[in-house]
Amino acid sequence: MIHDRTPLNLNEVKEIVDNVPESDKKEQIEIYLKKFMKTKPEQAKKIKEDLEALDLLKLKREHVVKIIDLLPADASDLNKIFTDISLNEDETNKILGIVKNSK
Repeated sequence: MIHDRTPLNLNEVKEIVDNVPESDKKEQIEIYLKKFMKTKPEQAKKIKEDLEALDLLKLKREHVVKIIDLLPADASDLNKIFTDISLNEDETNKILGIVKNSK
């Protein structure tokens, strides 16, 4: 049952899955998460806090989640996340700076 439609990064999904009883589906989800998670929970939380502190109107929750999950390395990668809007150079540099400083 769907309770809420809030975008979650993979670390947040892992926290939820850890509280689910053991099953084949849980095992499949854990394998998927191990394969695609690029950040540790502390690192993801720090990136999220830093991005929200920028207070950019263009930066929505779903963008923050994608940035945490994909860790874009350059402006080209970042623009793939922001398909509906365009960022100026200053905004791009601020976001990429946060991602680079978190590694």
